[in-house]
Amino acid sequence: MTALPVDDDTSGDYPHVPGVVSAEQMRATGAAIVGMQESSGALPWFPGGQTDPWDHIESAMALSVTGFHDEAEAAYEWSRRMQRTDGSWPIRTVAGRIEDDGVDSNFCAYIAVGVWHHYLITGDERFLERMWPVVWSAIDCVLRFQREDGAFRWGGDTAGNMFDEAQITGNASIFQALDCAIHIAVEVDQPEKDWIRAHSALGDAIRTDLARDRWEIFQPPSEHSMDWYYPILGGALRGTAGQELIARRWDEFVVPGRGVRCVDHRPWVTGAETCELALALDALGDTDDAISLIASIQHLRDPDGSYWTGLVFADGKRWPVEKSCWTSAAVILAADAVSRTSVANGIFRDVRQRLTAAH
Repeated sequence: MTALPVDDDTSGDYPHVPGVVSAEQMRATGAAIVGMQESSGALPWFPGGQTDPWDHIESAMALSVTGFHDEAEAAYEWSRRMQRTDGSWPIRTVAGRIEDDGVDSNFCAYIAVGVWHHYLITGDERFLERMWPVVWSAIDCVLRFQREDGAFRWGGDTAGNMFDEAQITGNASIFQALDCAIHIAVEVDQPEKDWIRAHSALGDAIRTDLARDRWEIFQPPSEHSMDWYYPILGGALRGTAGQELIARRWDEFVVPGRGVRCVDHRPWVTGAETCELALALDALGDTDDAISLIASIQHLRDPDGSYWTGLVFADGKRWPVEKSCWTSAAVILAADAVSRTSVANGIFRDVRQRLTAAH
């Protein structure tokens, strides 16, 4: 698809962070994402690259925020068409070809976040009704991966075999997805008590391991920054406990004025991780720090509005040499959160920590 021109007359409707990025610039970033969208509606990592079900949805969310509603709905239609009969999606496709037919439970769950987000922005009941069977089938699939301790196995294969390991980042994202799925179920008047129980058990599992700082339920956090901040980004952890978790590894990952390291021991900052941490900080009420992080990563902005994936600050080289859809999307979503622009700006901030069947 071809990127659309920026409409200056409506730029005030788009996210903006004074002194950091303007509404016009964020609209241009949305247009850059549209420029990477395939005719099928798929939103690959970059033109000609792979599409995975999670980053595809994140990019669609950014399109919704920047006013490209038709393009966002084309992305959701791609998800609807590509969903398999068991409710899952292939882990990786390239130009419509399946290159990894495995199942990732977190990838499958994220459709609920995107659908709820787009509905909040558009209020389109027909869209919600069309996507409800997709969400229901996806969450039904995901719940098969939940263990007795509340954690979700990370994935499996198309033969039904499951890999028992539970990873903290994926589970934290599933926590948010379940919350959004429950919102959708209530909105279509088909509440799912099993989803509420699954959400509660998962939240308890995440908080239990974090509270004792002894990893008995989930795999120990890796060297990647996502394993550090995702329990907050996904909504399972808030308040003092969240602040303490952020303080624990801040100096390992945050490079002042540069952004956030993707991996703790490498001189490599990435735009997506930086903006996700900004979203987590905003959810804790630390919006000023969140804005500082968004500002720190603007060195990745390209004149066409897109964002380069990362920078090796030891030698000043961009790596990988690609402008990724999902990096641009993360910047838009972070700017929307801190600016409180769209009606869905609290999609990360407002995740509920505990639900009851009454909801």
